[in-house]
Amino acid sequence: MDLTYRPRRLRRSPALRSMVQEKSLSPSDFIYPLFVHEGDSVQPIGAMPGASRWHLDALIDEVKRAWGLGIKCVVLFPKVDESLKTEDGAECFNEKGLIPRAIRCLKQELPEMTIMTDVALDPYSCDGHDGIVSSDGIVLNDETIDFLCKQAVVQAQAGADLIGPSDMMDGRVGAIREALDEEGFEHVGIISYTAKYSSAYYGPFREALDSAPRATTTKIIPKDKSTYQMNPANAREAITEAQLDEQEGADILMVKPGLAYLDIIHRLRQESELPIAAYNVSGEYAMVKAAAEKGWIDEREVVLETLLSFKRAGADLILTYHACDAARWLMENKV
Repeated sequence: MDLTYRPRRLRRSPALRSMVQEKSLSPSDFIYPLFVHEGDSVQPIGAMPGASRWHLDALIDEVKRAWGLGIKCVVLFPKVDESLKTEDGAECFNEKGLIPRAIRCLKQELPEMTIMTDVALDPYSCDGHDGIVSSDGIVLNDETIDFLCKQAVVQAQAGADLIGPSDMMDGRVGAIREALDEEGFEHVGIISYTAKYSSAYYGPFREALDSAPRATTTKIIPKDKSTYQMNPANAREAITEAQLDEQEGADILMVKPGLAYLDIIHRLRQESELPIAAYNVSGEYAMVKAAAEKGWIDEREVVLETLLSFKRAGADLILTYHACDAARWLMENKV
């Protein structure tokens, strides 16, 4: 054939492919989500093979392992005892609560590690929602924000580096920024869950924290989070959310879930100069693990390809439960 240009010329060898590769992965791209609980045992999570709920001593060892693999940031999620859950989730700003204690322990043992936190009420609420639910079943926006600000300040006081509001209340980024600044925490960043969709991919995560909405005989409880999390059908709305979060002082914008929303990551990358994060969520993780256990896919290759897709779409950072495995595989690839 008389072809002037043959794209395969640059695919002929590993060296050539590496020379023209557009995107790459590094362990420092990853943010490692970790579940924390009270007690003295490490509890495997059935719906998330390979993931566990960590007690504080074991958490320290796991974070040190992640650091040794080149991971520079972890995000903490609490499995809160049922006896501490209330309708308003006030345990979220208990200075002696699980997450503040975990942050202090980690900062004492490994001060170099960047610690991100989650700001929302669902782990602390007996209703299972990210905000306070009124007697007639409305998730209250402004009243919730007051509690989120208190939660963010307590986390910053404990030593958090990045505050991650995941609640999707309107105006919470600006309110949290103001609250942090007033308390002298101008240096603490906000990584906002900017485009967090009302997704079916969160099921294993809610099992890990026992944080799903739950029915009650005393009041109406919305069965899902669609009145505050985004409609999966909407893309332009994500731009609106991103513009608002940027105006309110967010330092990093996040898209959650990641894999089913690569188009949203790409849109935000085009619209904003801020760093973009993608959350490779529990359902995405669980599907890969289940297929790998069946022998239907090569787990290593699928995970690395998936994570690379987030970078190709425009993400700078990736929250992923695969973080340690992926970091190890990347190190092996360099040998």
